[in-house]
This record gives sequence, C-alpha cells and structure tokens, in this order.
Amino acid sequence: MTVLTHAATDSATMLRRNLRHALRYPSMSLSTMMVPIFIMLLFVGVFGNALGEGVGGPADGDYITYVAPGIILMAVASGCLTTSVSVCMDMTEGIVDRFRTMAIARASLLTGHVVGSMIQTLISTAAVIGVAVAMGFRTSGSPLDWLAAIGLLVLLTFALTWMAVALGLLANNPEGASNSPMIIQFLPFVGSAIVPPESMPAGVRWFAEYQPFTPIIETLRGLLVGTPDGQDAAVAVAWCVGLAIGGYAGSKVLFNRKAPR
Repeated sequence: MTVLTHAATDSATMLRRNLRHALRYPSMSLSTMMVPIFIMLLFVGVFGNALGEGVGGPADGDYITYVAPGIILMAVASGCLTTSVSVCMDMTEGIVDRFRTMAIARASLLTGHVVGSMIQTLISTAAVIGVAVAMGFRTSGSPLDWLAAIGLLVLLTFALTWMAVALGLLANNPEGASNSPMIIQFLPFVGSAIVPPESMPAGVRWFAEYQPFTPIIETLRGLLVGTPDGQDAAVAVAWCVGLAIGGYAGSKVLFNRKAPR
C-alpha cells in the first residue's frame, strides 16, 4: 500500500467516525441549520415589508429575492461552529494521544473533520435553500449560473471549514471553540446580506464594501437572479482561495505544534 493510499484509507475512516458522531449527537448540527432559517423567517416574515422598501420595494420584487442569497451564505458560515468545537474536543480530550499509538496518517484526523463538516454544512445549506423556495424565493438564473453558484458555495465551505479548524486548534476548551467562530457567522450582517451597504453610515459602509463576505454575497445573488458580475466573481473567488490557504496553513502549523509526535 502506497503512502497516498494509506492516507486516503485513514482519512475515510476518520470521515466515518465524524459522520457517526454527527448522527449520534445531532443537536449541534440541527442548531447550525436552524439559526439561518430562523433569521430568514424573522427578516422576511417580520421585517420584510419595511426592509423591502429600502431595496426596491414590492414593485421590483419581494424582499426575499434580495435577502435569500445572504441567508444561504450565513448557512455556510454557521457550519464553522460545529467544526471548531469538534476539532477542539479531539485535541483536548486525549483522543489524539490514542491515535498516535496507531499506524495512521497524521493528516487523516483533520482531513476527516474537514470533509465531514463540509458534508454536514452543504446539507444544511440545501435545507435553507429549500425553505427559501418554500417562502417564495424564485431564481431567474440559468442552469450554468446555478452550477457556478454551487461551485462558489462549495469553495466557500471548504475555505471556512479550514478557518474553523484553525480556530478549534487555537481554543483551549470547547467553550472557547464555540465562541470564536461567532465573528464569522455574523460578519455577513455587516455586509450586503440584509441591506445594501449604500444605506449604512460612512464608516460601516466602508467596512461592508471591503470585507470578504460582501463580494461573495453579491456574486451569489447575481448568479441566482441571473445578473452575474464578473468583477465581483473574481474578487469572491480570490477571497475564498485566500481564506482556504490561510486556514489550511494555520491549521497545519497549529496541529503540528499541539499534536503529540
């Protein structure tokens, strides 16, 4: 068996382990899925008429057409919580000490976390999209636009999952790991997820326009409504790639520093 095959086999074992944990303790996975759904119900069902006037009003489409892409992105960001806590628990509860006595690839532990978390996050995101459609969200994007939107969501999920792994490795306990991803989860609020940055005060508007999530939200929104913007797309992909590289590099350094050799 080659080194690559051995690593792939061990990673598949760790993936099964993480998926079984998710099935055995589904409360955290369900909570990360329900939070964006509740946010969508709140902003569309309660504040929708008032906020809709600020983004075009009923004549230009329901508010859900504007807000749904941002809530879909929040569903991706919400997956960071589960990932961060799971990684921190493994690092602090002694399981890594047990794994080091076995002939397994060191990288397989983090790989299993990343792939398992991506599967859970993408399932939650699909559920949020289903709820948005049930609430009246309609898309005019072509099948090619939808494929591009799915690719963007997968790339963002990959990037944020590695960022969450790094946060989990940085945390000293699961409580800290559950708090550190909060800034990622709610950063889309200070972007174009709920209202256009143009409606914000000057300082907040500047931050909203140049933070990572705004171009990603605008790209996703453009793809789903059939008006993609190439410039936003390039910036969005660049941010995703940068976050993925930073998260992976940071996770590797932290894991090698903290994991027993």
